[in-house]
Amino acid sequence: MQTRIELLTNEMVQRILDESFQLLRNTGVKVLAAEARELLIGAGALVDEGEQVVKIPEILGRQALESAPSHFSLYNRQGKAMVSYGGNAVHFDPGSSGVSILDPETLEHKPACTADLVRLVKVTEMLDAYDAQSTAVVCHDVPKEIGDIYRLYLLLLHSAKPIVTGAFATANTQRMFDMLAIFAGGRDALKQRPLAVFDVCPSPPLVWTDFAARNLLDLARAGVPAEIVSMPLAGATAPVTLLGSVVQHAAECISGITIHQLAQPGAPIVWGGAPAIFDMRHGTTPMGAIETAMIDASYAQVGKSLGLPTHTYLAASDAKVVDAQAGMESGMTALVGALAGINMISGAGMLDFLACQSPEKLVIDAEAIAMVKRLLTGVQLHTETLAMELFAGIDFKADFLRQKVTRQLFSKEQYLPSAVIDRGSNRSWVEDGQLDIFARAKRRVAELLDGYSPPLMAPEEERELRQMMAAMAQSAGMDRLPAQSG
Repeated sequence: MQTRIELLTNEMVQRILDESFQLLRNTGVKVLAAEARELLIGAGALVDEGEQVVKIPEILGRQALESAPSHFSLYNRQGKAMVSYGGNAVHFDPGSSGVSILDPETLEHKPACTADLVRLVKVTEMLDAYDAQSTAVVCHDVPKEIGDIYRLYLLLLHSAKPIVTGAFATANTQRMFDMLAIFAGGRDALKQRPLAVFDVCPSPPLVWTDFAARNLLDLARAGVPAEIVSMPLAGATAPVTLLGSVVQHAAECISGITIHQLAQPGAPIVWGGAPAIFDMRHGTTPMGAIETAMIDASYAQVGKSLGLPTHTYLAASDAKVVDAQAGMESGMTALVGALAGINMISGAGMLDFLACQSPEKLVIDAEAIAMVKRLLTGVQLHTETLAMELFAGIDFKADFLRQKVTRQLFSKEQYLPSAVIDRGSNRSWVEDGQLDIFARAKRRVAELLDGYSPPLMAPEEERELRQMMAAMAQSAGMDRLPAQSG
């Protein structure tokens, strides 16, 4: 007894796929990596080398879609499958690659640094709502050329959860695989029990840059899961209609999956994205808009019709502080994504069009996510009758609190939120200092950080991880790594 949403008819899903294949066959996609173009040529695609445009036959795209697996898992440090990509499983992770952090005292957006990412990782580690970690912010206190490796290093140092990450430079991808392999037991073991999925982004409309295409090839050959993050911007870098943007999204995903599967058939890949509408008044990309969530639910339905794992960016807000707008946009879109059965929903904790992260918002979003997950469990039958046995001996008195079954079942029927959510009386709220939700979230962040314990790891693993990072930092001109607290 569960509710799911589907915004498209089956006929419309087929029309979207038909037009996306027409787009790839007639307009084509620009592929800037020579090696990827050579693979496509060898498989029967037509290539204009001067323009670097590839026209992909439908049969080639269909073969790639059929070879991509319908399911794979991400594992924690102990080798236990924790995240299920495929079907209607729903998971959440914090939004990734924010450039700023919300100062909880001044409410300023400040450039993020090492200590900020470490705080976010520790808070996420302590919250059951988050099934995976993410490389949540860019650290401005390390050189850009090692920024992607450094973020992964901090996550591996402070978390045992699976990871959603990505590389910013081709040279760093293999190094990041080696870093993950330390804890998987080697490259072969990493392929069998992946600890992370890597985001790969085409450039809208219909362009695979040299880096993005080569990243697809590297991930496929390493057997490390790839997550396509297609980002059509309706009305700016994509057609203004929601359906037109979904068609472009499908074409970008199919072309990426084709490149990926030609490199290694059967390698795991995700039909994902971070699209948005384009706000014509302000020139912004509202991630909290309901139309953005509608694009996401629609493209996920298309991916599901192909039997592919899915991902999206929701549960974020365009607000600049953690206020009522932030709660409304994040909660509404998280719910839409979950009811659409999207396997991984990124975006929690984020403000300002995905530019800013906030630990305080992260703990508030965790409460919304827990409620969403409770909804997904549906209405369940816990007793032999629906209600009749519970009325035995009541004698028209409101004495259900005295029943043993009430004590046994209330925690199964109800999600019990943390103190971030105020469900007390007005008197108790006054006695507690009349705190609003942001103040309660600040208090919750402090409690989580106080209760945090680092993940267990073998001394030789930690030593190898630190030595690897120190060597790369030194090659980038750093004498020492930044402090991890501040």
